[in-house]
Amino acid sequence: MGCCAKLKSSSWAYPTAVLSLYGFFANCRVAEPFLTPYLIGPHKNISAEVVTNYLFPIWTYSYLAFLFPVFLLTDFLRYKPLIMLQGLFLVTNYVLLCFAPGLPAMIFLQVNYAVVTSTEVAYFSYIYSIIPVENYQRATGYLRSAMLAGYTFGAGLGQVLVSLGVDYFYINAITLGIVSMAFLVSFWLPMPQRNMFFKGKKAAAVHSQSQQEGPQGAQRPGEQVMDKEGAGSGKEKMEHNGSPGWCSRENVATAGHLLWQSFRESYSSRHLIYWSLWWALATAGYVQIFNYIQLMWDHIEPSATSSIYNGGVEAACSLVGATAAFSVGYIKVTWAMWGELALGLFSAVGAGAVFLMALTSSIWACYVGYVIFKSCYMLLITITTFQIASKLSMECYALTFGINTFVALSLQTIITFVVVDEAALGLDIVSQFIIYGSYYATISVLFLIRGTYTACVNRHRPGQTEAQEQRSSVEVIAADPF
Repeated sequence: MGCCAKLKSSSWAYPTAVLSLYGFFANCRVAEPFLTPYLIGPHKNISAEVVTNYLFPIWTYSYLAFLFPVFLLTDFLRYKPLIMLQGLFLVTNYVLLCFAPGLPAMIFLQVNYAVVTSTEVAYFSYIYSIIPVENYQRATGYLRSAMLAGYTFGAGLGQVLVSLGVDYFYINAITLGIVSMAFLVSFWLPMPQRNMFFKGKKAAAVHSQSQQEGPQGAQRPGEQVMDKEGAGSGKEKMEHNGSPGWCSRENVATAGHLLWQSFRESYSSRHLIYWSLWWALATAGYVQIFNYIQLMWDHIEPSATSSIYNGGVEAACSLVGATAAFSVGYIKVTWAMWGELALGLFSAVGAGAVFLMALTSSIWACYVGYVIFKSCYMLLITITTFQIASKLSMECYALTFGINTFVALSLQTIITFVVVDEAALGLDIVSQFIIYGSYYATISVLFLIRGTYTACVNRHRPGQTEAQEQRSSVEVIAADPF
């Protein structure tokens, strides 16, 4: 009891611990690596062509429709309700997988899962609205570690259960029980008393003043005032407690002004624009490959007639990718000079891995290609996150995360409609992966050219580059394994 009371009295340990616990259970999806075999098997009896060219694209279109409204709603409702909503829809997702028969139910499942993925922004933003600024780094590390641990444990457990001959239905039922725990844990989260954009007018004025006085990326006086005074006093406190003033026309206008200010800061330089461009381009391709890799594995070696190791491969990807991402913090590289060239080189390696997956007839070669590709992406997204976040305030980083994700999803939607959707080309899975490999090859060429130019220019200005690096944080946040 004493430990619990001490934990709750902490300004940051209690919400961080509860959110980490939620992240573990929410990402411990034992059945996820075996979704495609479950859908095309006797339980759902949907053909691989329908899953590829009709069912999965519905998730992409729904995700795009939900993402931006949910991003704004997340801040307006102060994060916790959206995290609870994500937990509820995760439960609904596996209830549908376990008990709902037929194609219409699986169509609804894709829309339901789009709500789950679009509310991930609440998980990443919640902690920054409730803990002191000085604890951001540690809390973020714990949250990402909890997600990685949950994902790795879930994938590994799923592989063990499949290898022991456990039916896919029971694996989904186990997952239902685990994500139900996540939903229950979400009720323990304390409710934040402040927002990043939908602030009271007094807080917005303090925020604007601190933006002018404080340096980018530093702890701002306005944030210190908010931490000392809570949600504010007088009229501001009333606004934060949900009175009509909190959602008034003036407050909405203030939120729009703060969003515009944050947008201008987020894309204030060519350096930030180029890193954000790689983030959007590469993430669009990565999510597409992540969504359809199980269909490629089933094409090479059908799950109905052979043993599969999807869970083991996903667990290995998480561990290898996390190790690669973690190593960035210990590599002595002047990222301002060599970072863009690294994006081009490792994107080229990723492109080769995708071509390997597309052209090989060996399932083990395909597995290796996937591990290489995912590890390269996790390494590069870590470098990108570091370069962007070290130069922006937390509000601007949250907005940048949302905008880059939205652009990536828009690109992915275009790719899905043109390449995958049966209304357009409706290509088979091998042809799709050849196109994905070509897409990544194009990204690598663009950034090899840009990186070579940047390296040549910065070699003539070494002092400026070193000063820029010294202003950046030396800590690197591990990338989300998504």
